[in-house]
Formats: sequence, C-alpha cells, structure tokens
Amino acid sequence: MHLSHLSLKNFRSYSDLELPLNPGITVFLGRNGEGKTNIVEAILYLSFLTSHRTSNDQPLVKLGESAAYIRAKAKHPEREVLVELEINSDKANRARINQNSTRSQKEIYGLVQCIYFSPEDMDLVRGDPSERRKFIDQIIVLRSPRLAGVISDYERALKQRNTLLKTRASYAALEPWDNHVAQFGAELIAARITLLKEFNPVFTDTYKVISDSKAATITYKSSIDNPTENTEENFHKILSKINENKRQELDRGLTLVGPHRDDLLIHLGDHLVKGYASHGESWSIALSLKFAAYKLLVIEGSRPILILDDVFSELDEERRAQLVDLAQSAEQTLITVAVEGDLPKDLSGTTFYVRNGSVKLKP
Repeated sequence: MHLSHLSLKNFRSYSDLELPLNPGITVFLGRNGEGKTNIVEAILYLSFLTSHRTSNDQPLVKLGESAAYIRAKAKHPEREVLVELEINSDKANRARINQNSTRSQKEIYGLVQCIYFSPEDMDLVRGDPSERRKFIDQIIVLRSPRLAGVISDYERALKQRNTLLKTRASYAALEPWDNHVAQFGAELIAARITLLKEFNPVFTDTYKVISDSKAATITYKSSIDNPTENTEENFHKILSKINENKRQELDRGLTLVGPHRDDLLIHLGDHLVKGYASHGESWSIALSLKFAAYKLLVIEGSRPILILDDVFSELDEERRAQLVDLAQSAEQTLITVAVEGDLPKDLSGTTFYVRNGSVKLKP
C-alpha cells in the first residue's frame, strides 16, 4: 500500500498542508525543529491512533485551536480509501472512512500500515519493558486490527481496578474487575505468544544477515507461569495469581499480574542483550527487530509504508547499506533527514524542503 495524498490542518506546526505523495522514496529535508517529523507523526497516528512522541493528544493540536485534522488517501491493491481523523483537545476524537462517519475511531485500524525506524529504536534494546511491550502490541494490531479493541479494553479494566485498589475497595467490589483483567489479559498474552512463535525465526534469520557473530532469539517473560496460546488457560492462571496476590495488591494499590507486567527477553547467544551487548550489537538488534516486523508483514501479504526518521546519521556504513536495501524494496518509503549529506548517495526519489511549517518540492 501507499499514500497518494496527505492533508494536515492545525496539526502541530501545520495550519494547512496539502502534500501529494508517490510510491517509491520521498525525502523530507529540514533542520531539527522545522516540522519534518510532524509529517511522519501524523501518518503514524493514522496507523496506531497514538503519537510516538507524546502520551496525550493535546500537543498535536496547534496552539489556539480546538481540533487538528489528518486526511490521507491510502491506495491498496484492490481499492483507494480516504481516511480522515479529527483530533480534539477536549472531547473524543472522530474518524471517517470515505466520508462516512465511524462509530469509533478504531475502525480505521489497518487502513494505513507503517513500520517506523528512528534513533529511539535503541530503547527497544536498552529501555524499559514498556518499550518492548509497545513494539510487540503494535505488530499484533498491524496483523489483526481487531485486537486493538482487546488492548484498549484491557487498559481500561486495569485502570479501573488500580483505582479501586488505591481506595482499598472490598474483595466483592474488585471481583468483576478481576475477571475483566483476567479475560482481556489472557487474550493479549495468547496473541503475544502466537506472534512470537512466528516472529522469532524471522528475527533470528534477519540478525544473521546483519551480524553473524551470535544467534539472536526472543523469549517471553510473563507474570504468570507458562503462558500459552490458549486464552482459557491464561485466564485461569491470571485469576489464580490475582487471588493469591490480592492482599499485597491492596497494600501497594497496583495490579501485579497481567500482560502490563510482562517483557520480551532478547538473547544474543547465551546472554541477555540488555546490559551485555555492545553499542554496535545493540543497534544490530534494534534494526533486526524492525526489519523482522516489516518482513513478517510482507510474508503475510502486506506492504506497509516504511518510515525512516532521521536514522541514517546514527548508523555505520554497513548498517546504512542494509537500510538502503530495505528502503528500495518497499512500495513507499518516507525519509526525514536534517542534513542532506546524511542521506546515502544511492537513495534517490522525490525530495521536499521543510522550513518553518512550509513544505516545498525540491526543484
């Protein structure tokens, strides 16, 4: 798939932007702070309904305005879809598909698929477990948009249960939320286990190409014993652990069991990558995770948009060359760079200059 047009109104630094796009490679060239990352952020928001830069939507709306608008024409092999999203600072967001209102913005999941590379990818290796959980959950949603609802239902149930725990609510008041957390958590854990079974061999093979020194693998670390692809088994395990830990949870005001406590353990040979791998090895692992996500989607018949946000300046020549190969193989690749010299010479395509909220085609 690819985007043929992007419109932004009152989004970040853009009062009104109309941007034609083509398949192949498009480069956005501009100094830091000029607005090039705002463009790819808008596209990523259509893909995941969340910003990769902020945890709430308020900063996305231009100062002094009440709403921001993102519109994109997404061309799939069999159809073209107009996706529109209204981001509100003081009420629920609204979405439309082909000018028809949706009951929920979540209905646009899957219409714009992206895999995103940035310098922050190193956080997948060295950062908190939340970074790795977010990574795997985003792949799950790209493959199966329905599961976005399961994730949001789980987060809602978890938030409500934590609120009750903080007030030291009775066991009776907690019981329905125990069940909701166990129900949605069990399905999410099962989806993660299923994904890892398919993702792991692709990741291992990808890392061999980038660095053949040691084998790279991923295991799932869970707050329950022996998590499986069986939702019912996971449900009973979560519920049993919740009941076992309830007194401790009431004391701490936190839910201590569930997929929000889990992690992906990345191994290089016999060692955990976190705390062991060198800087170069960590970059190879981070790139391999994103490469593998892209390859898995392609294997399954998708052609996601590839977004490379100011990443070339961070990489050595060998890793830059591997990223160039991937960029050239994608149906559509969007690249941001601050300095033209950071762009590999063998990458060519349409280039836009980005200056202070203005986007102009390079002559």
